[in-house]
Amino acid sequence: MASKTQTEVETKKATALLLQNVERTNTAPLWLQMARYNPPLPNPTCVPHVWRYADIRPNLLQAGELVPEEQAERRVLMFVNPAREAPYTTDTLYTGLQLVMPNETAKAHRHTAFALRFIIEGEGGFTAVHGKRIKMKRGDVILTPSWNWHDHGKDGSGPMIWLDGLDLPNFTYFPVHFVEHFASPRYPATDVDASTSPLVFPWAKMQAALDKEPEDSVTLLYLHGDGREVSKTIGASATRITEGKSTKKVQETASSVYHVVQGSGQSVINGETYSWQQGDTFCIPSWHAYQHFAGAGPGPTYLYRFDDKPMLRSLGFYRTSDMDTDTLVSE
Repeated sequence: MASKTQTEVETKKATALLLQNVERTNTAPLWLQMARYNPPLPNPTCVPHVWRYADIRPNLLQAGELVPEEQAERRVLMFVNPAREAPYTTDTLYTGLQLVMPNETAKAHRHTAFALRFIIEGEGGFTAVHGKRIKMKRGDVILTPSWNWHDHGKDGSGPMIWLDGLDLPNFTYFPVHFVEHFASPRYPATDVDASTSPLVFPWAKMQAALDKEPEDSVTLLYLHGDGREVSKTIGASATRITEGKSTKKVQETASSVYHVVQGSGQSVINGETYSWQQGDTFCIPSWHAYQHFAGAGPGPTYLYRFDDKPMLRSLGFYRTSDMDTDTLVSE
């Protein structure tokens, strides 16, 4: 009769042989990786980070002098999360600062990815989206829906700078993204009224709506006329915080990118404090508890945000720390 030690040795050998045979069939034992695929909490790879506009802008302007338009289909400095490489600003969102100089053309193309642009500085810039040419104004949000021809340009003097937001990281999981280039640098377009275009959300209107609300902290979504969010993958919003006040603390599965439109302050993200001022951009990964605090002023602080909420909601993945739902029962 075999001893307990002999039985253990034989079992170990048999298990090793099993694993070798399993590998030869391109299968793998889930029981050895169960915790990896079933973590107790959301486990984003990306980390919080602040990109300082005052530090980045000089490099972007120098790129405008050294990198001609014919060498740069899009002259952009990507915001790369310290824990990952491009195109990850968060695990699902891509962000970058784009520059167009006077009389330049960012050539026409179209792509699967959805894009939205927050205009930071400059005058005389425009983007043409599928035949509709839109003038850029500081603070405006301009949409570039999936597979729409678009190009950018600049009249007058000085640089035009804006913040790009795209859903590019998702295409590392869904390999269906591609780009088509138009035969000419510009796609034929006519001027449209930015105040009535469904592709434009003027900052003047958003700020007026925020300022009507009496609360010390208020957030409003950018919505189409029929109540839909700006896209199926990316949502956008703006927040006003009265000087010296704060938002509520939030912990959610969504990840987000914030841009400081006006004012200064700080955010406490997972217990760490991140300071920011006008022009800066910062990211909050999934399931990182956060709260924003406005500085002493003068005047309120305004934040622009884009996030992955629409995609998560449509997939049933959106949660906050105070939610306990069973969709099979509740739907």
